[in-house]
Formats: sequence, structure tokens, C-alpha cells
Amino acid sequence: MNYRTEHDSLGAVQVPSDRYWGAQTQRSLENFPIGTQKMPKSVINAFAILKKAAAKANETLGKLDSRRAELIASVCDEIIDGKLDEEFPLSVWQTGSGTQSNMNLNEVIANRGNEMAGETVLHPNDTVNLSQSSNDTFPTAMHIAAYTAVQERLLPALRQMIEACRILEAENTDVIKIGRTHLQDATPIRFSQEISGWRGMLENSLLQITASSEGLCKLALGGTAVGTGVNAPKEFGDISAVEISRLTGYPFLSDSNKFHALTAKDDIVFSHGALKALAANMLKIANDVRMLASGPRCGIGEITIPENEPGSSIMPGKVNPTQCESVTMVAVQVMGNDTTIGIAASQGNFQLNVFMPVIIHNYLESVELLTDSLNSFRMRCFSGIRANRDAMKAKLDASLMLVTCLSPIIGYENAARVARKAYLEKLTLKEAVLQSGLMTAEEFDAAVQPKKMV
Repeated sequence: MNYRTEHDSLGAVQVPSDRYWGAQTQRSLENFPIGTQKMPKSVINAFAILKKAAAKANETLGKLDSRRAELIASVCDEIIDGKLDEEFPLSVWQTGSGTQSNMNLNEVIANRGNEMAGETVLHPNDTVNLSQSSNDTFPTAMHIAAYTAVQERLLPALRQMIEACRILEAENTDVIKIGRTHLQDATPIRFSQEISGWRGMLENSLLQITASSEGLCKLALGGTAVGTGVNAPKEFGDISAVEISRLTGYPFLSDSNKFHALTAKDDIVFSHGALKALAANMLKIANDVRMLASGPRCGIGEITIPENEPGSSIMPGKVNPTQCESVTMVAVQVMGNDTTIGIAASQGNFQLNVFMPVIIHNYLESVELLTDSLNSFRMRCFSGIRANRDAMKAKLDASLMLVTCLSPIIGYENAARVARKAYLEKLTLKEAVLQSGLMTAEEFDAAVQPKKMV
């Protein structure tokens, strides 16, 4: 491999000659050979958007000429289009401020822009990073990446899952089954009502995620090093935010308190809490589905789910609820990510939080996992759920909790004694009532009608 010599404030560094990055990127690459997790592509894209907006703001404020601003914008467009993906190799496990990723962008934009210009007209710090600091650009990139991921990936997947619930509800409005509380038999319920409970959970998650993501629209850009905005024009943050909104189509605005924007990550903590709530809901739904589908002969067996692949290397014919298991693993990963994000956000010592790369890595991983999991579960399991009507009716008919509708007629204590008698003597509820002499057969049949109990 051929190398060229680049310089930074610490001296000379050898950089691969076929790369646009410079000395600080190379130092980070060599100093942090940790893990396989690279700075997410969506963060790089967010950086490109803010660098393009910053160049426009600097041009508007008379700090940058139009030629340099246009060169920066052109390289940023190439980054967003994925033409320079291999130029961003840095690990998540780097400096906690994300400084090296900011410089990675600055160096690539400067060197690629100079190549396009045919001469050296851009400098990583003096031109591309003009009016900026890593301390305000990285949290800005975090918010742009997080909000965009939620809007463009997670919410559409969640809406599709909600619609799948509506379809399944409509297919099962006439199906009555036994309800269960504490894993024990309860009073009857329509299968469509059970599904509506799942839908309600997802609709609530949609509202929570939408509301909690509003804080992500506040941007730190303009605060520079410690929130005072040193070396940046007073209007820089506002003008940049307007341009970022124009480029993305989302309602970003300059945070009115840059000291908060740099040191605190509570907006991401709050937003990820809604992601954790969705994970909790999905874990519950997946567990319900796999328990209702348990069997096929020795479990509950009230529903069937698609058979996607063989389930055992030793038991022929066995098929497992693998999509449900995948959902539950994603859910616990998201819950773990939430713990990491919460602890990391608490470490905003003095004027800067220095856990930012791991915060945004975990946030975006949660969005990605939840999005993919929702889509896979919906397409490969949930939409293929079918009610086993015979099994539901058999369990409904055998349930002793139908005795609940007799309480107003024979009293709670008599109803409890009848249910106990039926259980101990292996009688039907009707047989136990008739043997107790509390009702006639006609009175029992008139009172015990599951359809009237739902």
C-alpha cells in the first residue's frame, strides 16, 4: 500500500494515499482498534447534512465565499448518496465527544473538495469546520440521525403492524373464547377483543414515540465548545437549523439553551424510553401468540401460526414459533440498550457529555432492530394467524368460569361452591348446578350464554 504524509498539531502521520481522510482520522483508526461497531451510516449522513447547512449559513453570514460553500455542499451530496462510504471507518468506541468522527468528515470533505477544485481551497478546520466544534456538531448529528430514523423507518413499520391487527380483528369478530388472567381461566372474550388489546398497545406506542421524539428536533449547532457560541456568529445556529429543516423536510430548530444541548442527553433518554415501551409491548404480544399457538396437541392450541422452517434436529415434524422468539430477543436487547443510554446520559460532566457515540449507536440499533422485527413478525407470523375455532369452543365449554354469570342469580358463595364441586368431581358446570338443586336445566341454559358475557 502507498502512503502520503499528512500533518496535525501533533506532527506527521502516514495515511493511505488512496483515501481522502487525513491525520486525525488515521490516528483514531490506529488508536481505537476496538470492536466491530463502526460509526453508523445514518450519523455520517446527518453530519453531511449539517456540514452542508453550516456552509450555507457561513456563506449567508459572509464568512465563506460561494465557491467554497458550493464545494462543501457537493462533497456532502456525494456522502449522502453513498459514494464515499469507505471513507468513514472509525469505531464507535472512540473519544466520547465524537471529535474524531467530526474530523473524519472535515478531512474527507476538504480533501475531496480540493480534488474537485484542482487546488487547495478547503481546510478541514478553518473552512469545513468554520463556526463549529465537535461538541456541538456531534450532538446535532445525533438528533438528526435519531429523528430521521424514527420518522422514516420505525413509524411506518409500526403503522403497518397496527393495520395487520385491524385486519385480524375483522376476521375474528364472531369467535368467542375463554379469557385468561393470572394464567388461569377467566370469563369469555371475543378473539377480536383480545387482538384489539394488542392493537391498543401498538397505537399507544405510536403516540408515545411520536410525542417523545419532538425533543430530538432541538439542535446544539451554534453552541461550539462549551455552549457560549465562541467563534461562531450569533445567528449561525438559527440559520443552520433553518437550512437543515429545508434539506430534511423535518422541523428542526436551534436549541434555545446550548449549555443544556451540549451537556445533557435527556431528550434521547426520553425518546428511547418510548422505544423501550414498544419493546415491552412487542414482547408481551409475541409471548401471547406463542402460548396461544402452543401444541399442536398438548398445549393451548387456540391459534395456528405459519410454519416457516423445521424446528428440531432430532424431533421430526416439530415446528417452533421462531418469529416470536426473535421478537422477544430484540425486545430484551432494546431494554438493555435503554439501560446503557440512561447511564451514559447521566455522565454529562460539567459542560459536555462524553458518552455520545455509544448513546447514538444504541439508539439507532434499537430503531433498526424494532423496525426489522416488526416487519418480519408481521409478514412471517402475525398476518398468518388463524383461529382454531374448535379448540376455542371446547375450552370455552369446559371452563368453570362461566359460573360468573350465575352469581347475580344464585349468589357469589353458591356459585363458588358449584364451581368447586364441578372441579373436584370432574363434572360439567351444568351438572354441578343441577346436582346442587340451585337451578333447573332451562334456567341454567337461559343464564349461561357466553355471547352475552362479551
